[in-house]
Amino acid sequence: MALYPSKFKNPLINWIDSRLPIVTLMHHEYIEFQMPRNINYLWAFGAIGMLLLMLMIGTGIMLAMQYTPNTGLAFASVEHIMRDVNFGWLLRYMHANAGAFFFLAIYVHIFRGLYYGSYQKPREMIWILGVLLYLLMMATGFLGYVLPWGQMSFWAATVITNLFSAFPVVGDPIVTWLWGGFSVDNPTLNRFFALHYLLPFVLLGVVILHVAALHITGSNNPLGIDIKGPQDSVPFHPYVTIKDIFAFCVYLILFSVFLFFMPNYMGHPDNYIPANPLVTPAHIVPEWYFLPWYAILRAIPDKLGGTLAMFAAVLVLFVLPWLDTSKVKSMVFKPLTRFCFWLFVADCIILGFCGANNPEGIWVIASRLGTLYYFGYFLVLLPLLGKIEQPKPLPASISESILKGGGSVHAHGATAQPMEKA
Repeated sequence: MALYPSKFKNPLINWIDSRLPIVTLMHHEYIEFQMPRNINYLWAFGAIGMLLLMLMIGTGIMLAMQYTPNTGLAFASVEHIMRDVNFGWLLRYMHANAGAFFFLAIYVHIFRGLYYGSYQKPREMIWILGVLLYLLMMATGFLGYVLPWGQMSFWAATVITNLFSAFPVVGDPIVTWLWGGFSVDNPTLNRFFALHYLLPFVLLGVVILHVAALHITGSNNPLGIDIKGPQDSVPFHPYVTIKDIFAFCVYLILFSVFLFFMPNYMGHPDNYIPANPLVTPAHIVPEWYFLPWYAILRAIPDKLGGTLAMFAAVLVLFVLPWLDTSKVKSMVFKPLTRFCFWLFVADCIILGFCGANNPEGIWVIASRLGTLYYFGYFLVLLPLLGKIEQPKPLPASISESILKGGGSVHAHGATAQPMEKA
């Protein structure tokens, strides 16, 4: 049987590649792969998220070697990591803060996709896998928040798992399985630790599928138009790789500021108190990246209704490619839709503030109005605006737009960057 033809000059690489063409595959997908020549730095946040995921998996494996998933020892084992393990403080702070910055990068990635219509045909599968990734991130983040077994960890686990009891028939059995008994206790912590260790690897597998789907259909761009020829594209390396590396270095500087100067800024003081089932914290709040969903949960004065609304707020993203009826992808050419989008961004921020405050007074009203606009944006505005708004004319090609823009900011903020054809 003939060997796979390999074109590499290095004899070792050639020997491996002729038998297992992994180098040829990587060269095709990450060196020769053509990208739109006008993508801006917002496209770097996907790569930033992937690098942070690898960082969290690495630090998580090291932390798991020292952590004890036992309700009587978990809190002390975390303190042992912080005080007695060589550079344990760095591993723990790096892992915890990388989680927060991972969510921040993914939120920018999601809003970029919403703005430029990256979910529209033919990229529906990329979007669906991305929403699945987000759900896995939420589950992994929640499970990890419980592991320190402080006051906020214990009561967050109690409140969130109790939500499933709102579902008729199946709710109570689900809660009993999650708890491993009839209350949040040692079996619960063991389950959460096992799942928190496992899910990042599932997450990594879905990331690979997400990137594979991207390489089938190609990347979107700020103009939302397809590549018409070689003049519209550049190779992934070195143009995009250098841009991604630079963006990651800048992001890493911001991450390092929090890591070394205020590592507990995004944590909650109550989580430095050992879990006590007999003392309820005055105000139970999740991490900042869950606050909008928490506000939606509390906006409806019914346990089942609030739980369904919270889950529906995420699940509606799965069907977004079919809710947006516009034939034009990018909001650069849709002024009215763009205005509604920025209202949606402001709405999500307001919901975050509502989730961080007690559900009383103005915060209840703001939560309900914010929830109404959240669902209205996806279920009413996008389908309606796609039918009635007349978009601005699209350029004939990416290169035409770049040449007319002279390499400056063009088309309402889409950064056009002329590059020499490789």
